[in-house]
Amino acid sequence: MLPYSSLQEAETAIGRPLTIAETLWFKYSANKSDYVLYCHNIPLIFFLTTFSPLVYVVIEFLFPDYAASYKIQPKIKVSLYENFKMYLGVMRTFILLVVPILLASHPSIQMIGIRTSLPLPSLMEVASQLLVYFLIEDYTNYWIHRFFHCKWMYHNIHVVHHEYTAPTGFATQHAHWIEILVFGIPSFLGPSIAPGHMVTFLLWLALRQFEAVENHSGYDFPWTFKKYIPFSAGAEYHDYHHYVGEKSQSNFAPIFTYCDYLYGTDKGYRYRKKLLAQQLKDGSKSDGKLQNGGTYAYDTGNKKE
Repeated sequence: MLPYSSLQEAETAIGRPLTIAETLWFKYSANKSDYVLYCHNIPLIFFLTTFSPLVYVVIEFLFPDYAASYKIQPKIKVSLYENFKMYLGVMRTFILLVVPILLASHPSIQMIGIRTSLPLPSLMEVASQLLVYFLIEDYTNYWIHRFFHCKWMYHNIHVVHHEYTAPTGFATQHAHWIEILVFGIPSFLGPSIAPGHMVTFLLWLALRQFEAVENHSGYDFPWTFKKYIPFSAGAEYHDYHHYVGEKSQSNFAPIFTYCDYLYGTDKGYRYRKKLLAQQLKDGSKSDGKLQNGGTYAYDTGNKKE
């Protein structure tokens, strides 16, 4: 809760007039506790988990010709029933695991220094902190992901997430509850190291969720924002990881490509891309096993048995 009873008192305390954004924040948050403001992450994550993947489903079913031209594995169709079943499983984990953890974790947010007070951070501060968060998330997620591809971890935990070799947006959080718990750590590590404002924290959670859904969307649309970010991974990059499945020792990083490049875990992906580029250049025909008619070699079926 803000320690000011009026806009004038807030302006006196910070020594200048409030910006439009700060005025809106004051009017919205003045009578809300820090705990209530922190718990905004629950409806935020619920909204993005529900509606971000739904955008891709709607495009696929309302504009099938347009969607098919950008589908990474176009021969694979995930039915509405399968999408709904994934969503129900994700919501079960969200309600039974994620929500209780978020409700109980506010003391840790206070301890690391996430603030709700005025003034709001500058755009430069927000951008720099978000960059730090993305870099920390990417690096720690990369190593955790590699660990989950160890034989025991894969067969007992990570295999759930790899159930679909051609993922969809609803497969983003389709995972074992232990994996959901462990992979949530990197998302809070960045704000712990470089704490900022609650607005920045909520924006970070929204961007991370949106980015994860896009990675699993199964589409390589030209308007995706990640195409304009240097060294950025994307749906096509992560789709290869799901396609290879258990045998995959490639494309572990979720956000950028530098970790896979530095540690040599993108060699299979780059070799396959080079091979296919050469086939296109030579005008030679494929062996009939291109990934769902798309980018990589493909066996049969989407769902792992």
